[in-house]
Amino acid sequence: MSAFRFKRRLGLAATIAVVSAGPALAHHGFGLFQMEKFADWSGTLTKFDLVNPHSYLYFDTVGADGKPVSMRCEMRAATLIKRSGWKTEEFVAGRHVDIHGHPHRDDPHSCYLETISLGGASTTSIDRNDQFTRAPVDTSKRPLKLASGEPNISGDWAVEQAVLTIPPSGGRGDLVPRSLREAYASGKITIAEIRSRNPPPSRVQYTEAGQTAATAFRMWSPEDNPRLQCKPTSIVFDWTFDWPVNRITQTTVGGEKVIDIDYGLYSNTRRIHVGMDKHPAGLTPSNTGHSIGKWEGETLVVDTVGFAAGVLVPPTRSSDKLHVVERFTLNPKTFAMKREYAVEDPIYLTTPYTGQDTVLLSDTPFEKQRCAELTFEFTQPGN
Repeated sequence: MSAFRFKRRLGLAATIAVVSAGPALAHHGFGLFQMEKFADWSGTLTKFDLVNPHSYLYFDTVGADGKPVSMRCEMRAATLIKRSGWKTEEFVAGRHVDIHGHPHRDDPHSCYLETISLGGASTTSIDRNDQFTRAPVDTSKRPLKLASGEPNISGDWAVEQAVLTIPPSGGRGDLVPRSLREAYASGKITIAEIRSRNPPPSRVQYTEAGQTAATAFRMWSPEDNPRLQCKPTSIVFDWTFDWPVNRITQTTVGGEKVIDIDYGLYSNTRRIHVGMDKHPAGLTPSNTGHSIGKWEGETLVVDTVGFAAGVLVPPTRSSDKLHVVERFTLNPKTFAMKREYAVEDPIYLTTPYTGQDTVLLSDTPFEKQRCAELTFEFTQPGN
């Protein structure tokens, strides 16, 4: 087996290991593809659709019967591709492509891309997990406090990206935070130690109704999974899923201090009313609910109610009784911001669902992303 092919297989194995870790990491796209099987295609690039939650690469090839075939390969989200530093301008129509990936379970004209080689005047080979180096964010002139004295959490934030890394013992490799890549590769830190730094959420404890709803949840159905309709999931899930770039803006509107959060994956916005004593009566239920916040020292505590029934973290559903408390704390030395959350829902949960995550100032600016869930919409021309 060539080193190039071996790297491809490592990428798949590592990704499967990560997405199998828990419900918060489950990725809906893989269920439609035969991830245990590999295939190769060659052809001519016709289109590159850079969208969320998945990007798509279209190319023309020749089938086993010698007839022309139009293909589409699913790729990672536009946000991830941009954050990884890919030179998307190289994906131009007319270039020769060699693709290694996984066939679709039902559609012979669809695939999931593992590695692509772009031919032409020069050849560029990219693994879907490749991360290209970016300059670190300059925080030397960033104020820790606003003029009002509150901690400055405004800015563009994102989870640190993970890089496929092989430990000294060899094996399949793992996706580890970029800052720990060298330490893991040299054996100075283990994958268990890395995971202990950011422990997984608590185990979901269901009521009878919650268990019934979770069992019936169809991960690959647009009717059940809002992400397959280009809709947000929840404020708990969407903050970090698929490594989006989110924007926080602290401002004053009509004499009231507010904090707006723009979520990068689906470009939805949420407002936190800072200093409001209690939630108003007669709230109109919504996906983001109604949030009030207060500063407890250096920590922003956010209390949110008024949710519409929906999905908390697939396959866990949420009711209109959902109550979320988040605590955002900025580290003044590292400029890392930790979010701790506790979720209560008497309809579906017997105990609070808790967890934490950490985001950093993003080296890629926030931008509103176009969402087009095309997974279920590709049809071979002429068929």
